[in-house]
Amino acid sequence: MNVIAHNPAVMLADQWQRGFPLQPDPFAAVGAQSGLSGNEAIELLQSLYDQGVLARIGAAIRPNTAGASTLAAMAVPEDRLHDVAMQVSEYPGVNHNYEREHVINLWFVVTADNRNQVNWILTDIAGRSGIEVLDLPLQQSYHIDLGFSIAGDRTSKNMDAGNVQTPPVDDLDRKLLRALEDGLCLVMRPYYELANRIGWRESDVIARLQSLIDRGIITRFGCILRHRKLGYLANAMAVWDVPDDRVDDIAKLLARRDEVTLCYRRSRRQPIWPYNLFAMIHGQERDVVVRQIAQAAKATGLQQFASATLFSRSCFKQSAARLSSATGGTA
Repeated sequence: MNVIAHNPAVMLADQWQRGFPLQPDPFAAVGAQSGLSGNEAIELLQSLYDQGVLARIGAAIRPNTAGASTLAAMAVPEDRLHDVAMQVSEYPGVNHNYEREHVINLWFVVTADNRNQVNWILTDIAGRSGIEVLDLPLQQSYHIDLGFSIAGDRTSKNMDAGNVQTPPVDDLDRKLLRALEDGLCLVMRPYYELANRIGWRESDVIARLQSLIDRGIITRFGCILRHRKLGYLANAMAVWDVPDDRVDDIAKLLARRDEVTLCYRRSRRQPIWPYNLFAMIHGQERDVVVRQIAQAAKATGLQQFASATLFSRSCFKQSAARLSSATGGTA
């Protein structure tokens, strides 16, 4: 275990990766559980923010509910990788952008208000770079929650209920979620500050956040951590080509495994990309992650299917999803 995980500030953030208090003085409640005052809790979390460990205190939103998103990938020649990656990262709609070990080596997530805007960004990236962009939209989520415990306890997992039908998101929901993109301010009354920015009452902000959680639109509300800053550098995306009539049953087994931090089914793009089942494992040691993938495949029957493992190399961008992004950055 990386020694930073024993830092009091990290342990405090770890404890509040989900279930952050929805009350006027949330940091008082956060501090009280650790024998701290609200101001002391804010100081610890601010130290993590200053170090780049704490990305924000905010919401993880169920994909394709408040906006539209997709995973995209490109096979970029090595001598152009940095330049193309920087070009891709310029788009406000791109919120994650990584190099992975594969001939298809640049992987990024695009989020926008609607699917037309996502399509525009993908088309513009392809046009500017002269490189085909693979569009791999989500078909089914089984476990999408990066709030795994830094302390090592991954036995409690929030499993995705599947193709749940969430109630429609209205304009007031979107207004609040856009205002929350960069997270809560680290002040004693963060919901009051947020309410003032959008012209609402504090009680209305709290009530609507609770409604978004109850409706399954916000899947996690709390501290969003940058795991690479905590020593999780051996992160792998494992993929398999599973027959469509078997993928759901196998994926549900895979998603329940402690080491699996993300699990979902996406569209294939034959013949370039034949894989439809994706799982992420975040680890600190490469050989451990390799062994965990092999064990998971054996336990779920995945070893019989074609597969690939794509370890992360470089992180070019990691930010909050921008529902308010329209047609990109410097295009």
